[in-house]
Amino acid sequence: MKVLLLTGSHPRHLYVVNQLDKLGIITAHVKEVREEFMPQPPGYLEDIDRTNFIRHFADRDEAERRHFAGNEEVKTEIPTLQVTHVTLNSSETIKWVKEQTFDLAISYGVHMLSKELLDVMPAHSWNIHGGLSPWYKGNTTLFWPFFMLRPNWAGMTVHRLTSRLDAGEIVHQSVPHLAYGDGLHDVACKAVMQVAEDLVQIIQNTPLREIPYVPQKGNGKLWIGTDWIPQHLRFVYNVYNNDIVDQFLDGKLPRMDPPIISALRKEE
Repeated sequence: MKVLLLTGSHPRHLYVVNQLDKLGIITAHVKEVREEFMPQPPGYLEDIDRTNFIRHFADRDEAERRHFAGNEEVKTEIPTLQVTHVTLNSSETIKWVKEQTFDLAISYGVHMLSKELLDVMPAHSWNIHGGLSPWYKGNTTLFWPFFMLRPNWAGMTVHRLTSRLDAGEIVHQSVPHLAYGDGLHDVACKAVMQVAEDLVQIIQNTPLREIPYVPQKGNGKLWIGTDWIPQHLRFVYNVYNNDIVDQFLDGKLPRMDPPIISALRKEE
């Protein structure tokens, strides 16, 4: 199998690249240089919200440095095209992709691909989405399960790449193991690590022709970028002090497990 990856440039994205690269199957990599990881708080915030904003993104940075240490770069030499948000769907990118040889394309952490770029992708083209679709499609979808007091719904979806955002047929879903002491960002990092581990197993053990594609059913929600505002952090940090996982594990929050679609072979 030969794989083309299209990923962002943050350590979480490059962690997935490095894990899949251990299989020796990556033939090309389109890397989109993403925004700065530590945003500045908006000037209009009250003190409580400014404090939460700084804490939230500092904690995210610390958690990702800890979980993804050593993944600031791709560890082996792979033919790579570096792009920006503006040039991701350019004619130059499309031409470069067409010149590569691959059976499977996987995207993770890039902006939405144009129809023209999708048209040069193979039949098996997947996206790794940070959220369980269809309930958590769109943006900030590893935050909202915590806001809804369902930390066990903070997971990842691998689905077919389509022109509709996070709407393609599902290949696989995964959720990480929750442990005492896990904060919101620990769970998000563990979700990425779990889906990378699962993808390695799926690619190693399941021929592409046997991959099941499951249509998304039911009424979910597309969370858009403007749904999230810094004031939402009061609930996570001031009401719960980021101990939602502990309270969930203690049985202080109601438990309802998500219906997970898995492509892992049962014997594994």
